[in-house]
Amino acid sequence: MPDSFHTDLDKVPANFQALSPIDFLTRAAEVYGHRDAVAHGDQRTTYRELDLMCRRLASALNKRGIGKGSVVSVIAPNIPAHLECHFGVPMSGAVLNAINIRLDAGAIAFILDHGECDLLLVDADFADVAREAVAQSSRKPTIVDIDDALGPQGVRIGETTYEALLENGDPNHHPDPVDDEWRSLALNYTSGTTGNPKGVVYHYRGAYLNAIGNALAWNMTQFPTYLWTLPMFHCNGWCFPWAVTMHAGLHVCLRTVAPEDVIPAIVEYQVTHMCGAPIVLNMIANAPDELRSKIPSGLKVMTAGAAPPPAVIQAMEDLGATVTHVYGLTEVYGPCVVCAPQTEWDGLSTEDRVKVKARQGVRYSVLENLDVLDPETMEPVPADGETIGEIMFRGNVVMKGYLKNPKATTESFDDGWFHSGDLAVKHPDNYVEIRDRSKDIIISGGENISSIEVEGVLYKHPDVLNAAVVARPDEKWGETPCAFVEVKPGSSVTEADLIAYCRDNMAHFKAPKTIVFQELPKTSTGKIQKFVLRSTAKDL
Repeated sequence: MPDSFHTDLDKVPANFQALSPIDFLTRAAEVYGHRDAVAHGDQRTTYRELDLMCRRLASALNKRGIGKGSVVSVIAPNIPAHLECHFGVPMSGAVLNAINIRLDAGAIAFILDHGECDLLLVDADFADVAREAVAQSSRKPTIVDIDDALGPQGVRIGETTYEALLENGDPNHHPDPVDDEWRSLALNYTSGTTGNPKGVVYHYRGAYLNAIGNALAWNMTQFPTYLWTLPMFHCNGWCFPWAVTMHAGLHVCLRTVAPEDVIPAIVEYQVTHMCGAPIVLNMIANAPDELRSKIPSGLKVMTAGAAPPPAVIQAMEDLGATVTHVYGLTEVYGPCVVCAPQTEWDGLSTEDRVKVKARQGVRYSVLENLDVLDPETMEPVPADGETIGEIMFRGNVVMKGYLKNPKATTESFDDGWFHSGDLAVKHPDNYVEIRDRSKDIIISGGENISSIEVEGVLYKHPDVLNAAVVARPDEKWGETPCAFVEVKPGSSVTEADLIAYCRDNMAHFKAPKTIVFQELPKTSTGKIQKFVLRSTAKDL
């Protein structure tokens, strides 16, 4: 090849621009500015208005000294302000940190300190836990109160309100263009497996590509109507704030996820797309008949988390919905693996069809490499549906790394692959299927729960001698924590006592739903045999 191919053809502004998901909003405002972008109760916001509000937010943050090198945290449900932060905060140059609204004050305080939060936006519903978290934090960020139209009004823990903040911003603000697509865009925290959670850093390139990947995997076309049942704090809403905007869709905001909220919204707004953990699907499938019967046929549902039970997929299909099963982790921008449907599956029996649709699947178009490898040899396992290996990823939709944790980052990227920790098989058609989790993470209602964290709380109880926590299958939640406990001699502690103790000492959703009192099976070296306990838990 002539040297001129390498030396005479340079990367210049005319032929190279850094990829940024913020450009999706810019284009939507330019081309479809008159179309509704957001629906929230009686509130309607067009794409032109949304763009101006996000520019105001960026400008107001810049005026407060928030920009490159800053972190803006948000504790809020799926409301318009939270969506605006997914554009306005990056426009300011700052990094967006959307915090899980189900966390307790101690966990939030750690995130504020570890992520070095400079400004914290708080919805009124979470004012109390935010106040306590900031009191425990050494960071002391500026607090801005969000008065959502459909939430509590007038709750004040901060120095100003979100509306007042926007009023101080310039709607004609032109943010500096993204000069490096490797620049940090967002910071998301995993559930801690051995103590504190890890901060996962996203870059602009990955968010841009995985937003496109979502749309391709779901066959999403122009102008979808998307219902926000998936938390925006979870992997930045699986990148859907950007994916839906890319297609100039309508974001239907929803503060709470319950049948009496979700189903009327589906009907009122003629929702075409929604995401959620299997528990959300199960909730809809088991809603009262008078609600369930109103769901229009053709609803497209994307689900991930614990693998959806085939019965849940079937129940949703019986309602006329199409279920797309995806898989991913916080470290890979949410879902980047899809159980891509095959036409020949239509000829399968109902039982066999929903069974194959419950597998995790194949890589997104924007993910360069996905495989099931032997973690010792780093060789691919046979595609026999039986040999277990570890799911590993490699490509542009893998995180930058863990914030301030070079050891964990290096370990997770060992041998040039991101190690998921999920144990799986690969079928002859190359679809992967998870069989276990090497880190004993429990996925309950779409939330990750560390068995080690729950065990740590149990061990603090004065009557507990030994404890081990595993996942127990649950029709509603997918999985729930099941604790096996050995108590000290003479103890009269009950199941209710231990569950209440856990709920008093950690986020309620992490507490065990079941306590089994028995001697724990151990190896000759004293290691607890969790595989035995998992088998027992399945039969409870």
